[in-house]
Amino acid sequence: MKKLVECVPNFSEGRDQNKIGDIVKQMSDVPGITVLDVDPGPDTNRTVVTIVGSPEAVGEAAFQGIKRASEVLDMSQHSGTHPRMGATDVCPFIPVSDVTIEECVELSKQIGNRVGDELGIPVYLYEKSAQKDNRVKLPDIRKGEYEGLAEKLTDSNWKPDFGPAKLHIKAGATVMGCREFLIAYNINLNTKDHRLATDIAFELREAGRSKRTPNPNSKNLLDGEIVRNEDGSPVKRPGMFKDVKGIGWYVDIYNRAQISINFNNFKVSTIHDVFDAACILANERGIRVTGSELVGLIPLEAMLMAGRHYLNKQNRSLGIPTADIVECAVQSLGLNDVTEFDPNVKIIDYAVQSEDRPLMNLVGKEFVEELSTNSPAPGGGSVSALAGALGAALSSMVAALSHEKKELLDLKPEMDEIGIEAQNLKDRLSFLVDEDTNAFNKVMDANRLSATNDEEQIAKNQAIEIANKYAIEIPLETAKKCFRVIELADTLVEKGNPNSVSDAGVAAEVSLAGVSGACMNVLINLTSVEDDSYCDDMRNKVEEIMEKAESLQKVVFEKTMNIIND
Repeated sequence: MKKLVECVPNFSEGRDQNKIGDIVKQMSDVPGITVLDVDPGPDTNRTVVTIVGSPEAVGEAAFQGIKRASEVLDMSQHSGTHPRMGATDVCPFIPVSDVTIEECVELSKQIGNRVGDELGIPVYLYEKSAQKDNRVKLPDIRKGEYEGLAEKLTDSNWKPDFGPAKLHIKAGATVMGCREFLIAYNINLNTKDHRLATDIAFELREAGRSKRTPNPNSKNLLDGEIVRNEDGSPVKRPGMFKDVKGIGWYVDIYNRAQISINFNNFKVSTIHDVFDAACILANERGIRVTGSELVGLIPLEAMLMAGRHYLNKQNRSLGIPTADIVECAVQSLGLNDVTEFDPNVKIIDYAVQSEDRPLMNLVGKEFVEELSTNSPAPGGGSVSALAGALGAALSSMVAALSHEKKELLDLKPEMDEIGIEAQNLKDRLSFLVDEDTNAFNKVMDANRLSATNDEEQIAKNQAIEIANKYAIEIPLETAKKCFRVIELADTLVEKGNPNSVSDAGVAAEVSLAGVSGACMNVLINLTSVEDDSYCDDMRNKVEEIMEKAESLQKVVFEKTMNIIND
């Protein structure tokens, strides 16, 4: 899975389209950046931009956007209804896929430090990145807004985390940090009564509700009397799900009521758990959940969590292709009930794949034809990754067939684990098919750089070194992933469906080819690197992987043949 980070900078300009376009262009011009949304608000005089890409690309794009905003916007002349303290008021980084909270926290610190040093803008860290307790919540930091910022900066308690403790007249100050992905989600009901939707929402949301005595003439708790404390205040009862906000409303265009849910952390409270609970609560009130609706985009991880949840309830194998897991989630959650759910549009990981994967998008014959030309890429590195991907796919198949076998019911959990890991390995190795070619192209691009003076020559040499090391690290990762496939195949030969033992054996065979081929690519690329210590380390790693892979594959082969010949 590709590393993806979302960034949602809020700029204090919502009226001048030329300035907004200028800022957005600075970000979109950064290679590897996809602009998902630009939402200007004339009344608030504020524009919310949503971009996504690799951590490195997103960090650079955020910096360039902040820099341009500081040049074209002037906070001393700004007015609007939304609270603000800077030209780039807030800039959160959000992990989407294969990126940890810790990595996004570190990214926010790196860019914050750069903004402070290079642009002279005071920067405060908030949310997960906050260094002080009084700086976790955005409203606390923003209090006093731009107009009170000069005085605020003289207070030692409000010394910025980065940059000078001095007002930047035009840019003000920027709040930066890491937060979780927010999911906006609506659950559809077969009723027009928005009070029933509100009643259920109060049960689901973390804030809960006022405790009420049930009304015998109504299934809606809102019709009951509020239970009060001795001082007359309502007795509060917490809701079912942490980090969940919810309200009920009626949607005229759908002719039905909805429970509107905001997930502040979908990993703590999942969409499928909330959906299932809503179904039970609706049934208790004599109504029915008909489906749901996603507002905006959703991370692939959230959909996979939901899909696996429902597959498990159906006692089906979890080791199936990602697309099938997503489809199970879509069907189970009824995401096509009121609007079409297109995974390529609604799932953020898919929406940013506009750069395509030219090799893996080819069918087998076309790939072989492309491989057979006189072009140096794709080459052995891509073929090695493909070999590993095929081995992983075979391993997943064997795990699924073992999961379904009556005689192996006690092994279902283990087969699920193997199937899921095999699918992940398949997806990553499929990505590496193209990435190996991309790595080669980066080396070629670096060698084409101009070197007309000493400064350019130094920069070129550094770029070549970085590119060469990347062209080594990619096949090394391929080798490691292929070896892991052999380990899975070993387990499947011993415990899996005996009727599929030859498939597990083949998985080990092709994966060994992947290991060997990838290691060859590491070694040949080392000849272009001058760092002796780095080269020695890489050679040792290659030798270790090759020795372990060859040894284990022999074991797997012998086990396979013994079962076949038994």
